[in-house]
Amino acid sequence: MAWKAPTPALAEMSRRFFPTGSARSGLPPRGRQIKGQARMMGSFTAAEPAAMKLEGVDDKLAKMVSMVNLDYAPERRRVREAFKDVQLQIDHPLFKMHYSGVKTMESIEINSKGFEIFSKSWFPRNSPVKALVCFCHGYGDTCTFFFEGIAKKLAASGYGVFALDYPGYGLSDGLHGYIPSFDSLVDDVVEHFSKVKENPKYQSLPSFLFGQSMGGAVALKVHFKQPHAWDGAVLVAPMCKMGEDVLPPWPLLQLLTCISKLFPKMKLVPPKDIAEMGFKELKKREQASYNVIAYKDKPRLKTACELLKTTQEIECQLAEVSLPLLILHGEADVLTDCSVSEALYEKASSSDKEILIYKDAYHSLLEGEPDETINLVLDNIVSWLEKRCGKTE
Repeated sequence: MAWKAPTPALAEMSRRFFPTGSARSGLPPRGRQIKGQARMMGSFTAAEPAAMKLEGVDDKLAKMVSMVNLDYAPERRRVREAFKDVQLQIDHPLFKMHYSGVKTMESIEINSKGFEIFSKSWFPRNSPVKALVCFCHGYGDTCTFFFEGIAKKLAASGYGVFALDYPGYGLSDGLHGYIPSFDSLVDDVVEHFSKVKENPKYQSLPSFLFGQSMGGAVALKVHFKQPHAWDGAVLVAPMCKMGEDVLPPWPLLQLLTCISKLFPKMKLVPPKDIAEMGFKELKKREQASYNVIAYKDKPRLKTACELLKTTQEIECQLAEVSLPLLILHGEADVLTDCSVSEALYEKASSSDKEILIYKDAYHSLLEGEPDETINLVLDNIVSWLEKRCGKTE
């Protein structure tokens, strides 16, 4: 499809969303080339940031984190290694929980597409694994940092927990924050978890999907590809539909969709602060900054288009969800639409389904709420798993 110059009205919207605009029909200026790296078509970089200010972080480390280019995995891995000890000192319930009976394993393996995929697993040290929990992380997130505390809680309760960073996220290969195809990403997840489940040690065990936010959409897509392979799914604020507050106006959305065909890796400016909208408590919102390898930049155009297309597809497939289901959602979530979680509960064909709506809670139920809410949500998840494990034995 040939791209046409925007109308004056659309050009004005474009200037609002691209405040550094250029003479090129409302498009932002091309980014400067990073020394030592080839320029990639449509990849734009922001101005050099100031050193981040984080409590407990010395100036040298703060400057290194602020200045490093996280587009590719080697630098993300270097930064994460330098920051690991600092992260363990954060005053957050997911970091304050201590479980002596948990062992962990990290690995990087090359998948069938040639990507180096980082994965991590957590196990009970002194008891047999009762079931597998396979985690799908959210947009911009990783399978480490906050999820470490969640995984340790599950492992201490007897579960083998497995997670990976998608291509382009966390410590895995790929351009940071770039999803050229959501279905291809789902195929990568299916490949990884299928290898886990094929291990002779785990073949006889129940297996559950666990998805947060965008990871909820990933988990549902995995289920659609493998409708009889899983014993249940836990979905926390699943991205079945984006909140209206995070979507640009319809005319601008059409313009950006057209531009994405020419510049898929280009970044657009979000209209509002996503972290502010997702975390209820200010202190916990600030603590999210310690996840230094999370993707916090402007969404890339192709990624945004893929996410929107995926939610539209899932919203039309709710009745095809047939596995046992636990849905947990904050009533005040403006990032992912709580009403569509309720529609998923109503329309899913599963005879074993449960939904928990938390009054006045925001999007990040397990990271950004008061401590008592975080602990309640964790307990609700473990309790649901315990009951389903009993049913599968």
